[in-house]
Amino acid sequence: MYIIVIGGGKVGYYLAEALLGQGHEILVVEKDPARTQLIIDRLGSVCVRGDGCEVSTLTDAGTGRAEMFIAVTGDDEDNLVACQVAKHKFNVPRTVARINNPRNETIFKELGIDVAVSSTNIILESITEEVPTHSLTHLMDIRDKGLEVVELKIPADASTVGKEIRELTLPPESRLFLIIPKQGKPHVPTASTVIQAEDQIIAITTPESEEALRKALRGS
Repeated sequence: MYIIVIGGGKVGYYLAEALLGQGHEILVVEKDPARTQLIIDRLGSVCVRGDGCEVSTLTDAGTGRAEMFIAVTGDDEDNLVACQVAKHKFNVPRTVARINNPRNETIFKELGIDVAVSSTNIILESITEEVPTHSLTHLMDIRDKGLEVVELKIPADASTVGKEIRELTLPPESRLFLIIPKQGKPHVPTASTVIQAEDQIIAITTPESEEALRKALRGS
C-alpha cells in the first residue's frame, strides 16, 4: 500500500517507521529541512521537503496513486486542509487526520475526513475505562450511516441492575448487540435478558442519542 504521511515530527517519524516495518511504501512530507534530512538519514529516501497543503507538493508526491493519506502535523488546520486536498483533488480513498484540539473532532468529520484521531480523547478514554462513572467509550464510527459503536459498563449501583431489557426505555436509534458479563460467555441480548452489575454492553447508537442511551442503561 502506498501511504503518504504529512508531518515528520515525532508522531510522523514513528508512524512512518512502523508502516515501513509492515512492508508499506511510505512517503513523508515535512516542511522543516533539518527534520527532513534527519528522517532521510534514519529511514532512507522516504521523506521530501514541502508543504503538505499545497497541490504542487502533493502532485510531486504522487498523491494520485496513494491508497491512504495521513496528516499528523501539530496544526489542526494544516491537517484538515491537507486531507481535504487529498480527498477532493486527488481522490485518495482513505484520509486520516490527527486532531490536537478535541473540540475540532466534529468539524473534521462533518468536512469529510474519514478518520479523525484525537490523542486527547484516546488518553481520556484509556484513563476512564476503570472509572464506573464514565459514560460511553467509543469503539468505532460508521460515518456514512451517522452511527457509532460504543461500550458501556454497568456499575454495581445502577438502578437497572436486575431489570430485563424489555423494561428499559432505549432510544429508538439505539440497538444493543452484545453483552459481556463479568462471569460467563458473551451473548446477544434479548428482551428477557437481565442486566447484571459489571456487564459490558456493546451497542450501536447515534451521537445525538448517546446521553439517552447512557441514562436508559444505567438508570441515571
